[in-house]
Amino acid sequence: MATLLEQRRAGVLLHITSLPGDYAKGDMGKEAYHFIKFLQNTGVTVWQTLPLGVPHNDGSPYQCLSAHAGNPGLISLDWLKEKGWLQESESCNQCEAEDNFTKKCLLTKSFYGFQALAEAEDFESFQQFCKDKAFWLDDFALFMAFRAEFDLHCWNQWPEPLKQRRAKAIIEAKKRLKQFIEIIKFEQYIFFRQWLELKQFAAEHEVLLLGDIPIFVSYDSVDVWVDRKVFKLNKDGDMPVVAGVPPDYFSKTGQRWGNPHYNWKNLQKTGFQWWIDRLKTQLELFDIVRIDHFRGLESAWEIPATEETAIKGKWVKAPGDAFLNAIQNEFEEIPLIAEDLGEITDEVNKLRIDFKLPGMKILHFAFGDSAKNPYLPHNYENNSVVYTGTHDNDTTLGWYEPLSDHEKHDIYERLGSPSQGMPWALIQAAFSSVANLAVIPLQDILELGSEGRMNVPGTINGNWKWRFSWEQLTTDKVNNLSHFIKLFSR
Repeated sequence: MATLLEQRRAGVLLHITSLPGDYAKGDMGKEAYHFIKFLQNTGVTVWQTLPLGVPHNDGSPYQCLSAHAGNPGLISLDWLKEKGWLQESESCNQCEAEDNFTKKCLLTKSFYGFQALAEAEDFESFQQFCKDKAFWLDDFALFMAFRAEFDLHCWNQWPEPLKQRRAKAIIEAKKRLKQFIEIIKFEQYIFFRQWLELKQFAAEHEVLLLGDIPIFVSYDSVDVWVDRKVFKLNKDGDMPVVAGVPPDYFSKTGQRWGNPHYNWKNLQKTGFQWWIDRLKTQLELFDIVRIDHFRGLESAWEIPATEETAIKGKWVKAPGDAFLNAIQNEFEEIPLIAEDLGEITDEVNKLRIDFKLPGMKILHFAFGDSAKNPYLPHNYENNSVVYTGTHDNDTTLGWYEPLSDHEKHDIYERLGSPSQGMPWALIQAAFSSVANLAVIPLQDILELGSEGRMNVPGTINGNWKWRFSWEQLTTDKVNNLSHFIKLFSR
């Protein structure tokens, strides 16, 4: 990974669900391939997405049901129709509804079509996939079958024998739910097959895929149900403390994420094997991976589970050095970009620098402070990734337009008074900086205001739904992007 990011590159941030198309959400179909061609034609060599995991009903890719499984909602139905496993005439209003993320009934129909019509090599491929991924897939398929059986209730509300994974109950359930379990495995097979085909296409077009790992996993996940020793839980499986961050730029009361904290002592005894397995899956899917909330590897904000906000928490140390040493020994190079935003201490900076991990620079955070602000371009280092904003920020226009005339003047003065208007003045600043990688959210390239915002941290409703249309990518915008990429040797 270090080699991949040693040269100057331009990237675009766009989640798969934001791609255009005929269905309620973007997927891994023809529009994803079209987008890769667009990136190559403009000189962009990195496509960054959000996490690809299976979300809960709120759609957040940062609260997933598995650290390994892919979101079946991203599967291309057209691909299945081309294979002949799903009939062209098949449709389902529920599957195409705005808030449905699983396309469950159509994927089930495609499973039966696969069983009836697939070639021998496809059957062999499916069986090999199930064998290779059994270390997580078997538990995940059973977990999802139970969720369906128990009306999507969290595992801690299941019948006690299943909640506690008692052997007799599990064996009986596997027999009872055999067909459903096989369908879940098939969904994962199709997800991985489609994604790896897309990744190969991207490689052929000289586009790297940059993924994202949330540092924490959801309490309502197969990981916590199966591997409770990995997490800080009491004897009943409940969380005495939950994860989050203290009050910051995004929230006066902090963010109470509600995820379980890691039991780092037990993890260290295993050589951090759970984490190594997790990274292996992500590195199969991506060329580079960003780890969200990197500072949690040095110390994490622990909030008593009884608290409703994140205010009354405390920082608790994590064995970051030992963890990253184990990752380095396994992968030779540490395949991570560190999301080092928020309250960053000297210890967190030292951890990142000691392991030569690129950090993040956000231009929205650069202004209205002293010249020593680390997000100002003149303070960057080569081994960093600069963004105008991230999926958690407003768009650049949404951020800029409400500012006072004095604040706007200060921004332009610090940028060297560029002739470009917003958002291109900020895009130019990102591309012209010394940071090896500059990533621009597509919303900024499209010159969108707050209507294009992807997520508002600390809120539940209305997030993760933004999509673009090809008509928005006008010739002028595409030419601007290509011009700045060439001008600044990216």
